[in-house]
Amino acid sequence: MVKCICINDENKPSVIPKSKWIVKDKEYTITHVYFHKNQENGIQGVSLYEIFLDESCSPYETFRLSRFAININDLNKLIELIKNCTELNDLDITNLIEESKLEIIEGETA
Repeated sequence: MVKCICINDENKPSVIPKSKWIVKDKEYTITHVYFHKNQENGIQGVSLYEIFLDESCSPYETFRLSRFAININDLNKLIELIKNCTELNDLDITNLIEESKLEIIEGETA
């Protein structure tokens, strides 16, 4: 699991209730990383410990990785998590992180 900070909570899909939506500047915990190859540009999505998107949120199952910033001290943890997500085994992790437009922050997360 990797701590992250929400940096973009805009454009909430109407099918996702406010109670299941992320909040800017709030800390969350990434539990899994997905690569949605059928979406434009192969969107990277994440599951969060704090919020579960159930079938009522369909077709949305994950949050875009680019909605979050990762502390530079947690970058290696994120890379390890991505490696452990079996559907990503054949992907170049460095390219995946660059393509996700992942923001890296310095300092400590709460």
